[in-house]
Amino acid sequence: MNVDETFEMMKRLFNPLAAVGFNKTIQWDIQGVETGKWALKIVNQTCQLIKGEVDKAHLIMSMSDQTWLSIAEGKLDPINAFTTGKVKMSGDITLAMHLQDLFPIKGRFFGE
Repeated sequence: MNVDETFEMMKRLFNPLAAVGFNKTIQWDIQGVETGKWALKIVNQTCQLIKGEVDKAHLIMSMSDQTWLSIAEGKLDPINAFTTGKVKMSGDITLAMHLQDLFPIKGRFFGE
């Protein structure tokens, strides 16, 4: 799975019931071989995937492509990645706590 596919998967995993009253945009800034910016705009219980930078993200998460793929594959705990500096956040970092409910999965972040 590549970085772009992980964001497509997140859009498919989106749980609108967890997004009641959640009208926010979260952006990922990924650096490395697969450099790019992706955002998920959640408004009125819908999720829109935006490739590229957005003007007003409520939360921006920055990391390497390998860190992101390790998180997505369940090989790296996202909290551990944040506390060890592999993931940097700016904006409302409390929004990161909602990701698990907004994009529910069993086992690994992006299943087998």
